[in-house]
Amino acid sequence: MFQAFARSLAQFDDPRVRAVVWKSLAGALLSFAILAILFWYLGGWVASGLAHWVDWVAHAGTILLTLVLVWFLFPVAVTAVASFFLDEVAEAVEERYYPGRPAPRSQSLAAQLLGTLRFAAVALFLNLVLVPIYLILLVFPPLYLVVFYAVNGYLLGREYFELVAYRRLDERTADAMRRAYRGRLTLAGMVIAVMLTIPVFNLVAPIAATAFALHLFEAMRQERPRGGSRVAG
Repeated sequence: MFQAFARSLAQFDDPRVRAVVWKSLAGALLSFAILAILFWYLGGWVASGLAHWVDWVAHAGTILLTLVLVWFLFPVAVTAVASFFLDEVAEAVEERYYPGRPAPRSQSLAAQLLGTLRFAAVALFLNLVLVPIYLILLVFPPLYLVVFYAVNGYLLGREYFELVAYRRLDERTADAMRRAYRGRLTLAGMVIAVMLTIPVFNLVAPIAATAFALHLFEAMRQERPRGGSRVAG
């Protein structure tokens, strides 16, 4: 896992990866700007016709709500925005470290969008359900961190694994591999969640996470499953 992480960071010297960084950054900033504007006008609409101080409180509340949502859902939001460009990162990693591989499986745009939306919906629902627990656990910071990183570790480990695995394996085979390595993938997802909560670095963390997941996937494929053979593809 340490070698996979080191290689994922080394990938940033690739011009194609740096191009994805700029596109992901622009998309994330645009998404959060739109969210902030929507909440701002929502606060104004709710407070319309009421006293001036109510309007001020409503707008302050929308700003606070935006910050809270960004804090709790940032890993999911950044992943959703960057996911449209991450296949380019996977291609760059494969060309550098795993040359000679056949072309990846063809996935329709509809299938890719469905997968992204499915993950975003599950992650959003689970994190929203856990927001009250998060708030309570803020009183106990160590326990809060355990719950936060465990939940997002599972979600992110699964998402990034599927992102790279579905390029090479059919869904049934990839899902079987994911279940066999769920512990390792959850741990990898926790590493990704930590990356996504580091200021500044979190803007490029989805790109590093994709390279990280691809290296882990390739290592898993080379391991001989108990009672079976290596996974081809």
